[in-house]
Amino acid sequence: MPVRLRKLIGTILLVLLVIVYAIVATIIAVAQLAESGPVVHLAFFLFSGLLWILPAMAIIKWMLKAPKTTS
Repeated sequence: MPVRLRKLIGTILLVLLVIVYAIVATIIAVAQLAESGPVVHLAFFLFSGLLWILPAMAIIKWMLKAPKTTS
């Protein structure tokens, strides 16, 4: 797969990941944290704010993988 195509696909995947992750995290926060205190809110948003990095790192690693050379 050409590098430019891989980067295009990876960029689209990253944008979709951020949008979907933000929506899901917001839905969970609204549904589950309505009666919780500020410490629980802080813990949830700290955890969920850092959790999206793991799949994003995997996508970026895939994007930057060197293309296979045919000899």
